[in-house]
Amino acid sequence: MARVAIPVGEDFEDSEFTVSCDRLREAGHSITVFGTKAGEIIAGKRKQATARIEKSAGDIDASDFDALVIPGGHSPDELRMDKDVVSFVKSFGESGKTIAAVCHGPQLLIEAELVDGRTVTSWPSVRKDLENAGAKWKDREVVEDGNLITSRKPEDMDAFCAAILRRLDGRAEQQTAKRARG
Repeated sequence: MARVAIPVGEDFEDSEFTVSCDRLREAGHSITVFGTKAGEIIAGKRKQATARIEKSAGDIDASDFDALVIPGGHSPDELRMDKDVVSFVKSFGESGKTIAAVCHGPQLLIEAELVDGRTVTSWPSVRKDLENAGAKWKDREVVEDGNLITSRKPEDMDAFCAAILRRLDGRAEQQTAKRARG
């Protein structure tokens, strides 16, 4: 199945991280949690979840992953200050593979210069930042624009995860068909 990279920093939105991870793992996908310092244990902003940073951003390569899922909370604002995290996200964005960001997650996409000309959604307070970076903002549960999937808030997680899984299932079907053709 797909290999999914999930960047997290301190004070990530608990449910946006845990629900994404749970749904992707239940569907058989492999998750790598990365951040600024491998081995670090960080807490969600509601203190209902923790995450262990498996790899630092400087130690992984975007080409090794099929999708990037960015949870919100305060984490994206922290992560966009780390040059290795931003470099990974930018490189991943250039690959054309699936990128999904929820809530404040698009802040990291702004820093990686991946939203200009794109239609997105986010937590309302990120709207003006996205528009200033050249994005068109919509107030919808899920917005899909090419390889980019965005959502607004924890209450949108069912629709957000469904969109990611549809995209990853479609990718798996394409690979199976390609192998069958030889």
